[in-house]
Amino acid sequence: MDTERNDEFLEELKKHLCPDRLHHSLCVAQSAHELAMRYGADAQKAYTAGLLHDIMKNESDEALLHFFRENGIILTTTEQHSRKTWHAMAGALYCERELHVRDAEILSAIRWHTTGRAGMTLLDKVVFLADFISADRDYPGVERMREKAEVSMEAALLEGLQFTIQELVSQGRPVHEDSVRAYNELVCNRKG
Repeated sequence: MDTERNDEFLEELKKHLCPDRLHHSLCVAQSAHELAMRYGADAQKAYTAGLLHDIMKNESDEALLHFFRENGIILTTTEQHSRKTWHAMAGALYCERELHVRDAEILSAIRWHTTGRAGMTLLDKVVFLADFISADRDYPGVERMREKAEVSMEAALLEGLQFTIQELVSQGRPVHEDSVRAYNELVCNRKG
């Protein structure tokens, strides 16, 4: 099972990530494990997905674009202008093809940890949220996000998506369609 390979994955991460990014990945893994325990997701899968979520984060734009070309990935117009989403797309594929991760839930959580999507699985939600609230995060509002995550996953996810969308809009950057769909789904399904 892939979750039993975390020591191997950690060694692989050391080859790909700078020390700060490696520390972040370990923090996200721990946060994902804790959220999974709280909300009923598979805690081992959550830890593994959190550990691997940024495996391609330190790759150059050129290396990521080459990786996409080599693997037949065609970026949408929005994705072409959304460099911050590339590592998630590449990371899931790298984990599947190079690290032989076969667990579809883990791969999905890695793939959607930056944008979210409509119809996210519980594990997708856990890793998406863990990336926002991991112990190494110190952005304005992180404490409020952590408090929400203790009470309601949906409320914390909504806040995370709002934060992402507002930040991109304020910078005049495109908002990935999947983030908008995830936000709309949460708002439309919200109770009260």
